[in-house]
Amino acid sequence: MIRLLSRIPGFRRLWLKFPIGSVALRTEHDIWDRKAYAYGVYSSAKLAKTLGLDKISVIEFGVAGGNGLLQLEEIARQVSDELGINIQVYGFDTGTGMPPPVDYRDLPYVWEEGFYRMEPEKLRARLRKAELVLGNLQDTLPQFLNRTDLAPIAFVSFDLDYYSSTKTAFGVFDGPCETRLPRVYCYFDDVVWPEHACHNDFTGELCAIREYNEEQDRRKVAKLANLTWMRPHPARWNEQIYVHHEFDHPSYSRMITPQGEKFRQNRIV
Repeated sequence: MIRLLSRIPGFRRLWLKFPIGSVALRTEHDIWDRKAYAYGVYSSAKLAKTLGLDKISVIEFGVAGGNGLLQLEEIARQVSDELGINIQVYGFDTGTGMPPPVDYRDLPYVWEEGFYRMEPEKLRARLRKAELVLGNLQDTLPQFLNRTDLAPIAFVSFDLDYYSSTKTAFGVFDGPCETRLPRVYCYFDDVVWPEHACHNDFTGELCAIREYNEEQDRRKVAKLANLTWMRPHPARWNEQIYVHHEFDHPSYSRMITPQGEKFRQNRIV
Protein backbone atom coordinates (compact mmCIF):
# COMPACT_ATOMS: atom_id res chain seq x y z
CA MET A 1 0.00 0.00 0.00
CA ILE A 2 2.76 2.45 0.96
CA ARG A 3 4.61 1.74 -2.28
CA LEU A 4 1.48 2.59 -4.27
CA LEU A 5 0.78 5.73 -2.25
CA SER A 6 4.38 6.90 -2.62
CA ARG A 7 3.91 7.04 -6.38
CA ILE A 8 1.09 9.59 -6.11
CA PRO A 9 2.43 13.04 -7.12
CA GLY A 10 3.05 15.14 -4.02
CA PHE A 11 2.60 12.31 -1.53
CA ARG A 12 6.28 11.99 -0.64
CA ARG A 13 6.65 15.77 -0.27
CA LEU A 14 3.79 15.69 2.21
CA TRP A 15 5.30 12.69 3.95
CA LEU A 16 8.61 14.53 4.27
CA LYS A 17 6.77 17.41 5.94
CA PHE A 18 5.14 14.99 8.38
CA PRO A 19 7.75 12.17 8.69
CA ILE A 20 5.76 9.43 10.35
CA GLY A 21 6.67 5.76 10.20
CA SER A 22 9.71 3.69 11.09
CA VAL A 23 13.26 4.63 10.16
CA ALA A 24 13.39 1.56 7.92
CA LEU A 25 10.26 2.58 6.01
CA ARG A 26 11.31 6.21 5.62
CA THR A 27 14.77 5.20 4.47
CA GLU A 28 13.31 2.86 1.89
CA HIS A 29 11.20 5.70 0.46
CA ASP A 30 13.74 8.53 0.90
CA ILE A 31 11.73 10.47 3.49
CA TRP A 32 14.75 12.42 4.74
CA ASP A 33 16.34 15.74 3.87
CA ARG A 34 19.72 14.00 3.47
CA LYS A 35 18.63 10.80 1.78
CA ALA A 36 22.12 9.48 1.08
CA TYR A 37 23.15 10.02 4.70
CA ALA A 38 20.09 8.17 5.94
CA TYR A 39 20.77 5.26 3.60
CA GLY A 40 24.43 5.07 4.60
CA VAL A 41 23.89 5.33 8.35
CA TYR A 42 20.98 2.89 8.40
CA SER A 43 22.69 0.33 6.14
CA SER A 44 25.94 0.44 8.07
CA ALA A 45 24.15 0.25 11.44
CA LYS A 46 22.28 -2.86 10.30
CA LEU A 47 25.56 -4.43 9.20
CA ALA A 48 27.15 -3.61 12.55
CA LYS A 49 24.22 -5.16 14.44
CA THR A 50 24.46 -8.32 12.35
CA LEU A 51 28.16 -8.52 13.18
CA GLY A 52 27.32 -8.27 16.88
CA LEU A 53 28.57 -4.72 17.47
CA ASP A 54 26.80 -2.33 19.82
CA LYS A 55 28.36 0.94 18.66
CA ILE A 56 29.71 2.57 15.48
CA SER A 57 31.11 5.87 14.25
CA VAL A 58 29.86 7.94 11.33
CA ILE A 59 31.90 10.76 9.81
CA GLU A 60 31.45 13.80 7.61
CA PHE A 61 34.59 15.15 5.93
CA GLY A 62 33.93 18.75 4.90
CA VAL A 63 31.46 20.36 7.30
CA ALA A 64 31.37 23.97 6.02
CA GLY A 65 28.28 25.70 7.42
CA GLY A 66 27.24 22.58 9.29
CA ASN A 67 23.84 21.74 7.83
CA GLY A 68 25.02 18.29 6.76
CA LEU A 69 26.55 17.50 10.14
CA LEU A 70 23.37 18.57 11.91
CA GLN A 71 21.36 16.29 9.64
CA LEU A 72 23.84 13.44 10.18
CA GLU A 73 23.50 13.90 13.92
CA GLU A 74 19.70 13.72 13.76
CA ILE A 75 19.72 10.69 11.45
CA ALA A 76 22.15 8.94 13.78
CA ARG A 77 19.88 9.66 16.74
CA GLN A 78 16.84 8.17 15.06
CA VAL A 79 18.69 5.13 13.70
CA SER A 80 20.24 4.56 17.11
CA ASP A 81 16.82 4.63 18.78
CA GLU A 82 15.30 2.20 16.27
CA LEU A 83 18.14 -0.33 16.08
CA GLY A 84 19.43 -0.04 19.63
CA ILE A 85 23.01 0.77 18.64
CA ASN A 86 25.16 3.64 19.88
CA ILE A 87 26.28 5.93 17.04
CA GLN A 88 29.10 8.41 17.49
CA VAL A 89 29.10 11.35 15.05
CA TYR A 90 32.19 13.30 13.92
CA GLY A 91 32.70 16.20 11.55
CA PHE A 92 36.13 17.08 10.12
CA ASP A 93 36.97 20.49 8.68
CA THR A 94 39.76 23.07 8.61
CA GLY A 95 37.39 25.55 10.23
CA THR A 96 38.71 28.30 7.94
CA GLY A 97 37.37 27.26 4.54
CA MET A 98 39.08 25.42 1.71
CA PRO A 99 42.90 25.59 1.49
CA PRO A 100 44.65 26.63 -1.75
CA PRO A 101 44.35 24.03 -4.54
CA VAL A 102 47.47 21.90 -4.98
CA ASP A 103 47.30 21.42 -8.74
CA TYR A 104 44.89 20.85 -11.64
CA ARG A 105 43.51 17.70 -9.98
CA ASP A 106 41.89 19.91 -7.33
CA LEU A 107 39.74 21.51 -10.05
CA PRO A 108 40.88 25.11 -9.41
CA TYR A 109 38.46 26.27 -12.11
CA VAL A 110 35.60 25.16 -9.83
CA TRP A 111 36.84 25.76 -6.25
CA GLU A 112 39.43 27.99 -4.65
CA GLU A 113 40.92 28.97 -1.30
CA GLY A 114 38.41 30.27 1.23
CA PHE A 115 35.29 28.61 -0.14
CA TYR A 116 32.86 27.14 2.43
CA ARG A 117 34.00 28.94 5.58
CA MET A 118 32.36 28.05 8.86
CA GLU A 119 31.69 29.73 12.19
CA PRO A 120 32.87 26.97 14.56
CA GLU A 121 31.48 28.31 17.82
CA LYS A 122 28.05 29.00 16.37
CA LEU A 123 27.96 25.49 14.93
CA ARG A 124 29.12 23.86 18.17
CA ALA A 125 26.32 25.65 19.98
CA ARG A 126 23.79 23.94 17.68
CA LEU A 127 25.25 20.44 17.96
CA ARG A 128 23.86 18.11 20.60
CA LYS A 129 26.13 15.08 20.31
CA ALA A 130 28.35 15.35 17.23
CA GLU A 131 32.00 16.23 17.75
CA LEU A 132 33.67 18.81 15.53
CA VAL A 133 37.30 18.00 14.70
CA LEU A 134 39.08 21.08 13.31
CA GLY A 135 42.49 21.37 11.69
CA ASN A 136 44.60 19.88 8.94
CA LEU A 137 43.60 16.27 8.20
CA GLN A 138 47.24 15.21 8.13
CA ASP A 139 47.37 16.13 11.81
CA THR A 140 43.86 15.35 13.05
CA LEU A 141 43.30 11.96 11.42
CA PRO A 142 46.21 10.05 13.04
CA GLN A 143 45.21 11.42 16.43
CA PHE A 144 41.60 10.47 15.79
CA LEU A 145 42.43 6.88 14.86
CA ASN A 146 44.45 6.49 18.06
CA ARG A 147 41.50 7.35 20.29
CA THR A 148 40.73 4.61 22.78
CA ASP A 149 37.02 5.45 22.72
CA LEU A 150 36.66 5.25 18.92
CA ALA A 151 33.84 2.96 17.80
CA PRO A 152 34.26 1.12 14.47
CA ILE A 153 33.84 3.47 11.52
CA ALA A 154 30.75 2.48 9.55
CA PHE A 155 29.75 5.38 7.27
CA VAL A 156 31.80 8.23 5.81
CA SER A 157 30.66 11.22 3.78
CA PHE A 158 33.44 12.71 1.64
CA ASP A 159 32.59 16.32 0.82
CA LEU A 160 36.04 17.88 0.53
CA ASP A 161 35.75 18.88 -3.15
CA TYR A 162 39.50 18.64 -3.81
CA TYR A 163 41.38 15.60 -5.05
CA SER A 164 44.22 16.28 -2.59
CA SER A 165 41.99 16.61 0.48
CA THR A 166 40.00 13.50 -0.44
CA LYS A 167 43.20 11.52 -0.92
CA THR A 168 44.35 12.59 2.53
CA ALA A 169 40.96 11.71 4.02
CA PHE A 170 41.37 8.13 2.81
CA GLY A 171 43.81 7.87 5.71
CA VAL A 172 40.69 7.17 7.77
CA PHE A 173 41.07 3.59 6.54
CA ASP A 174 44.70 3.31 7.70
CA GLY A 175 44.02 2.45 11.32
CA PRO A 176 43.90 -1.10 12.74
CA CYS A 177 41.10 -3.23 11.27
CA GLU A 178 39.09 -2.97 14.49
CA THR A 179 38.64 0.76 13.84
CA ARG A 180 36.19 0.10 10.98
CA LEU A 181 33.65 -2.32 9.59
CA PRO A 182 34.74 -4.77 6.90
CA ARG A 183 32.53 -2.82 4.50
CA VAL A 184 32.26 0.91 5.18
CA TYR A 185 29.46 2.72 3.38
CA CYS A 186 30.69 5.93 1.71
CA TYR A 187 29.02 8.92 0.09
CA PHE A 188 31.00 11.08 -2.34
CA ASP A 189 29.42 14.48 -2.79
CA ASP A 190 31.57 15.79 -5.62
CA VAL A 191 31.29 13.21 -8.39
CA VAL A 192 28.14 14.43 -10.17
CA TRP A 193 27.92 18.20 -9.62
CA PRO A 194 28.50 20.85 -10.83
CA GLU A 195 28.29 19.89 -14.48
CA HIS A 196 31.02 22.34 -15.52
CA ALA A 197 33.47 20.44 -13.30
CA CYS A 198 33.51 17.75 -15.99
CA HIS A 199 34.16 15.08 -13.35
CA ASN A 200 36.42 12.27 -14.51
CA ASP A 201 38.84 9.61 -13.27
CA PHE A 202 41.83 11.96 -13.54
CA THR A 203 40.68 14.91 -11.42
CA GLY A 204 38.75 15.49 -8.21
CA GLU A 205 37.27 12.81 -5.98
CA LEU A 206 37.09 10.26 -8.79
CA CYS A 207 40.85 10.60 -9.31
CA ALA A 208 41.44 10.06 -5.58
CA ILE A 209 39.30 6.91 -5.70
CA ARG A 210 41.12 5.57 -8.77
CA GLU A 211 44.56 6.17 -7.28
CA TYR A 212 43.59 4.65 -3.94
CA ASN A 213 42.41 1.49 -5.68
CA GLU A 214 45.60 1.30 -7.74
CA GLU A 215 47.73 1.65 -4.61
CA GLN A 216 45.84 -0.88 -2.51
CA ASP A 217 45.87 -4.64 -2.86
CA ARG A 218 43.32 -5.95 -0.33
CA ARG A 219 41.26 -2.77 0.01
CA LYS A 220 39.10 -1.12 -2.64
CA VAL A 221 36.61 1.75 -2.81
CA ALA A 222 33.92 0.55 -5.21
CA LYS A 223 30.66 2.05 -6.36
CA LEU A 224 27.65 0.16 -5.02
CA ALA A 225 26.62 -1.41 -8.31
CA ASN A 226 23.06 -1.05 -9.61
CA LEU A 227 21.74 0.70 -6.50
CA THR A 228 19.52 2.83 -8.72
CA TRP A 229 17.70 -0.29 -9.88
CA MET A 230 17.20 -1.59 -6.35
CA ARG A 231 15.58 1.55 -4.96
CA PRO A 232 11.80 2.14 -5.22
CA HIS A 233 12.48 5.79 -6.09
CA PRO A 234 15.71 6.06 -8.17
CA ALA A 235 17.59 9.30 -7.55
CA ARG A 236 20.88 11.02 -8.35
CA TRP A 237 22.38 10.24 -4.95
CA ASN A 238 22.22 6.52 -5.77
CA GLU A 239 25.18 7.16 -8.10
CA GLN A 240 27.19 8.63 -5.23
CA ILE A 241 27.16 5.65 -2.86
CA TYR A 242 30.37 3.62 -2.68
CA VAL A 243 31.64 0.99 -0.26
CA HIS A 244 35.14 0.58 1.15
CA HIS A 245 35.85 -3.16 0.96
CA GLU A 246 38.58 -4.64 3.15
CA PHE A 247 38.90 -8.17 1.83
CA ASP A 248 41.26 -9.42 4.53
CA HIS A 249 39.29 -7.91 7.42
CA PRO A 250 38.60 -10.68 9.96
CA SER A 251 34.83 -10.14 9.58
CA TYR A 252 34.66 -9.60 5.82
CA SER A 253 33.44 -13.13 5.00
CA ARG A 254 31.14 -13.59 7.98
CA MET A 255 27.66 -14.71 6.89
CA ILE A 256 25.10 -11.90 7.21
CA THR A 257 22.24 -13.30 5.10
CA PRO A 258 19.12 -13.60 7.30
CA GLN A 259 17.71 -16.98 8.14
CA GLY A 260 14.50 -17.88 6.34
CA GLU A 261 12.90 -19.42 3.31
CA LYS A 262 13.33 -16.34 1.13
CA PHE A 263 17.09 -16.70 1.00
CA ARG A 264 17.85 -20.33 1.79
CA GLN A 265 15.30 -22.51 0.04
CA ASN A 266 15.39 -23.36 -3.63
CA ARG A 267 12.33 -22.29 -5.50
CA ILE A 268 10.23 -24.85 -7.37
CA VAL A 269 9.43 -23.53 -10.83
